[in-house]
Amino acid sequence: MTRLVETVFPPRLGTGFRWLVGSSWVTNLGDGVLIAAGPLLVASQTRDPLLVAAAMIALQVPWLFIGLLAGALADRLDRRLVIMTANAVRALVLAGLCAVIATGQVNIGLVIAAMLALGTAETFVDATAGTLTPMLVDKRDLGIANSRLMAGMITGNQLVGPAVGALLFSVGMVWPFVLTVACVAAGVVLVSRIGTPPGAVRGDVDTHIRRDIADGLRWLMGNPPVRTLAVIIVVFNVTWAAPWSVLVLWALERVGIEEAGFGLLTTAAALGGLLGTFSYGRLERLVPLATLMRAVLLAEVLFHLAMAFTTSPWAAYPLMFFFGAYAFVWGTLSQAVRQRAVPSELQGRVGSVYMVCVMGGMLLGGLLGGLIAREWGLTAPWWFAFVGSGITLALVWRSLAHIAHADEAATAAA
Repeated sequence: MTRLVETVFPPRLGTGFRWLVGSSWVTNLGDGVLIAAGPLLVASQTRDPLLVAAAMIALQVPWLFIGLLAGALADRLDRRLVIMTANAVRALVLAGLCAVIATGQVNIGLVIAAMLALGTAETFVDATAGTLTPMLVDKRDLGIANSRLMAGMITGNQLVGPAVGALLFSVGMVWPFVLTVACVAAGVVLVSRIGTPPGAVRGDVDTHIRRDIADGLRWLMGNPPVRTLAVIIVVFNVTWAAPWSVLVLWALERVGIEEAGFGLLTTAAALGGLLGTFSYGRLERLVPLATLMRAVLLAEVLFHLAMAFTTSPWAAYPLMFFFGAYAFVWGTLSQAVRQRAVPSELQGRVGSVYMVCVMGGMLLGGLLGGLIAREWGLTAPWWFAFVGSGITLALVWRSLAHIAHADEAATAAA
């Protein structure tokens, strides 16, 4: 058992990183439970499509309004305390929701309000959590460290959590939310064990919060590799989200997958993601970073093309496995490249810009996907994704060599 633990978490990553992973894995399990239980709770209160969509959007929309603020605060305050406080707020909101459900007083208005509060608190957690990893592990180990965090996210969010959440909801409406409270509370305790230095990484702060946000944006815009990586993330999230917004209709009507089999598409992607994340350490050792980035983005372009031609479940499931494998390699790689390049005192602000790019790209892509599918059919969003991502990759192909080693450019500039 000791040898297995040391293989998954090499001793050089340190005890503090193991506490961080433990917190991340257990809170991701709670989030995965909510992925299933949240929509089921909403559907139990209303069948109005607009209200259902509003409840789901309430979890994501805070990023667009307070994401940059959350990133700036991550660079001004004690990061560990920010995560503990925000997760404590999440636990309190969920506990209140449990009480309302248990007393039979729940309604759609309260559910949407709870989702908005949870999304707001989670924005501060997500904006800060990514800043702890570079504080705990060496730059050369950021890839393997992020792959271990990603593995927990895949397992908890996509494989185990949703199944557990749906099962508990069928037993009693309140139980999945009780479990999530326990998971989030455990995450607070585990984060408290991380031995980061107390206080903010910047020391004395004498600037206005608006100046801090502007400094983060200015640094990003002044660093060509990191700036180009942000553009790639925006465009590829737009092109990815377009067909994903109508994936259920594409699966049911074009591919012929029944309702019971639709969930297996996500399962296939999650299994591929586990393969990709646990293979990441070896890939980073054997393949030059620029080559790996090009290969992964090219895989995305070809995936869209293959899905545009797919009409059989026997092709769709392997393709989704392929998608999960390369997508989580890209997620691990792109985050490690950014974390290596960005100074510690700017990690929160620059990271929050990236998350705003991710969320904004997903929302725009989802809207475009629905409009394109309505006008030209369910395969049209896949063609849009293929062309858009292909053109973008062609334009940034040579720049990827600089992006892969953005940390060297940032060091030289400093």
